[in-house]
Amino acid sequence: MAPSADFVEMSPRIIRWVADRHGRLIGWWSVSGPSLRPAVDPVGRGWRALLDAADRRALIAASKERQPSPIMVTLSLEPGRPRWCRVEMRRHPLPGGDWRYYGIVADAQPYHELLSAAVAESRDHYRWSVALSPQVPWTAGPDGAIEEVGPRFAEITGISKDEALGQGWATVLHPEDEARVLGIWDRHLANGEPVDIEYRVRLRSGHYRWMRACAAARRDADGRIIRWYGSLEDVHERHMAEHDLAQSEERFRLAIQSAGLGIWDFDSRTGQRSWSPELRAMLGVSPDVTPTTELALSLVHADDRPRLQDKLAAVAGGGLPAHFEDMLRIYRATDGALRWIKSTGWTTRCDTDGSVRIIITFLDVTEQQDSERRIRWAATHDAMTRLPNRSSWQQTLDDMAKAARRSGDSFALLLMDIDDLKRTNDSLGHDAGDALLCAFAERLQAAAPPDAVIGRLGGDEFGLLSSTLSDATRAEAWGKALIETLRRPHMHEGRSLDCGVSMGAALFGGDAGSEGDELFKAADLALYASKAAGRGRLTLFHSSLRAEAQQRSSMIRMARQIIADDLIMPYYQPKIDLRTRMVTGYEALLRWCHPRLGVQLPGSIAAAFDHGEIAVGLTQTMLDKLLHDIIRWLDAGLDPGSVAFNASAADFTHAGFADSVLERLRLANIPTRHLELEVTETVFLGRGADQVATALRCFAKEGVRVALDDFGTGYASLSHLKHYPVDVLKIDRSFVSNMDNDAGDAAIVDAIVKLGDSFGMEVVAEGVETELQAQLLLAHGCPIGQGFHLGRPQPFDVVTAKMR
Repeated sequence: MAPSADFVEMSPRIIRWVADRHGRLIGWWSVSGPSLRPAVDPVGRGWRALLDAADRRALIAASKERQPSPIMVTLSLEPGRPRWCRVEMRRHPLPGGDWRYYGIVADAQPYHELLSAAVAESRDHYRWSVALSPQVPWTAGPDGAIEEVGPRFAEITGISKDEALGQGWATVLHPEDEARVLGIWDRHLANGEPVDIEYRVRLRSGHYRWMRACAAARRDADGRIIRWYGSLEDVHERHMAEHDLAQSEERFRLAIQSAGLGIWDFDSRTGQRSWSPELRAMLGVSPDVTPTTELALSLVHADDRPRLQDKLAAVAGGGLPAHFEDMLRIYRATDGALRWIKSTGWTTRCDTDGSVRIIITFLDVTEQQDSERRIRWAATHDAMTRLPNRSSWQQTLDDMAKAARRSGDSFALLLMDIDDLKRTNDSLGHDAGDALLCAFAERLQAAAPPDAVIGRLGGDEFGLLSSTLSDATRAEAWGKALIETLRRPHMHEGRSLDCGVSMGAALFGGDAGSEGDELFKAADLALYASKAAGRGRLTLFHSSLRAEAQQRSSMIRMARQIIADDLIMPYYQPKIDLRTRMVTGYEALLRWCHPRLGVQLPGSIAAAFDHGEIAVGLTQTMLDKLLHDIIRWLDAGLDPGSVAFNASAADFTHAGFADSVLERLRLANIPTRHLELEVTETVFLGRGADQVATALRCFAKEGVRVALDDFGTGYASLSHLKHYPVDVLKIDRSFVSNMDNDAGDAAIVDAIVKLGDSFGMEVVAEGVETELQAQLLLAHGCPIGQGFHLGRPQPFDVVTAKMR
């Protein structure tokens, strides 16, 4: 007899599934309870869209175990209704060394809700039992680790209950009380006696209040401590009232000490003189020496001694003004060191007997003068390399240019950038990078001509001015010698640091100009040319460099105009399943329409992609066009699959990049599965790597796939796979184009495919230009290809016509 509808409804919801060794789902069917309907078709790799990135990686990790453990995940079943489910799997071997996965998905949502309700009820019961107590109750284990603490502790201190557990409560102790309190607590833990102690606790506002902590131990029948029970009480007002009077004098003493003041107190009625301990230390006089006028005069510099004698005479005659200041030089009695002392005095007169009381404060300002000298030096020098800084060096440049215009002489300006300093910082740490900067500065100084003026202009950029290098031959010869000098490895903590340098040079006068700023710009253009040509070389300025700079500026201006006039039009290149030759998705490629020349490639505005502001503008405009086209496809009932767009490093410098893109998808009602973010490893190597990681995780969590373009050609690719949520690896065309003739390229392709498979990532080969390449890729296990042989980039209308 068939089970009734009630029995079916009450039965636990269970789904069985089968998948192959590559994680492709072969079968999925309900075997018990009401059907669990997935939000998308899970067959093949569709199941990945049912999980967020964290659950997906957890499931893949579990599948690699010999006996996979059950895990709890949330599945997107019906749209907008994720449910908690328990996934179990077993790996079943097949003939020939292959295997399959057999598993079940059990609905755990009802049990999760019941458990959450029970936990909430227990928590509320405890909260109401202690919330109204004016004291803060707490308990601790026999070892003193806090196990429970009342909710008012979080209200008072601002740290959560979880942060207070264990030894976390000690983080709110006043630094001056910490050692004392912990020492007393340790002693009472050892002897088991009750605790009663007062100490200061940091409040949520950052201020401190005095608290009283009392605790007693609960013991078992054998006298062993089971638990400590205690309370925390605010006693701040009482404590402050008790100590205000005693602390008044201490505050005065501490104020004098902190100000570094010495005090000379003289009473003319009694003739008594007293020197404070601070003044004795300042003068180098021991505590047992009697303070006398003769001793004071003997320590004062001979040139300043008459002024002190005049003031002492004025004291005796009653002619000293009510307030006076002076500066004296003294020789410290202990070591004879010359010190500068600033004195400030006040006099008071008694009306009854005419006696005078004089208090003089003394301040040692020797260090202040030294500090001022150091400040002046720091204002003109780089603290790390101790070379002149940019402003000081620039002033020298202007002075040399002015002198050369008068004399008719010449000099050279060289700008230098250390190659790959950021790589050293990223791979070995900033300590290693700083050591490399200092080592470079030392070798540069050692190799420079005697008349050279070297400065650190900022970051990894250095400048050199020299009249000796006044012609092209000398400058180029010196540059080559410096490059060879730097080839010797720099050692830091037992590690060898590589150091290369790119240089640009300009000679005063001629095409380079005769003003300091003109000469600097010329050398900067030459430096840019050196870095663009592959680094590790010297380029001497020539007039054509200005033309190239003007071309770059023209590209940037053109890109601005393209954005303003809305001339961008995306072309779409298909990604093809090499087994079925069906389209699986597209990559959106930037094109723009010239009013006269027609459709142009992005190379015509290549310099704009290195300009942060414009690169972001190009991305935003491309994204606008792309989303508009996706909406038109979906409205027409066409499925474009996953459409990739390229994001530049500049896009990730904006903290809200991911949120902005996701919000636009939501407003357009476009499922996130239709968008794929494509990045190159350059975004990981620039500034703001933390922002990149945050944005990529945000995209992955919401279902936007992340593709790593040009894989294998960048730096530290494997570490990026480990630290960033990458779904797709794109094999660079440089490996694909020659894999039929080069066994090395074929081996690299095979390795990338296997690497992607082990990480559960899709692998796409770029630059497929021949059928032979397509067949070789398929033989190596690469399922997806992209290139002219499989489909050229086409505008929206052409692509749409092929979809129908």
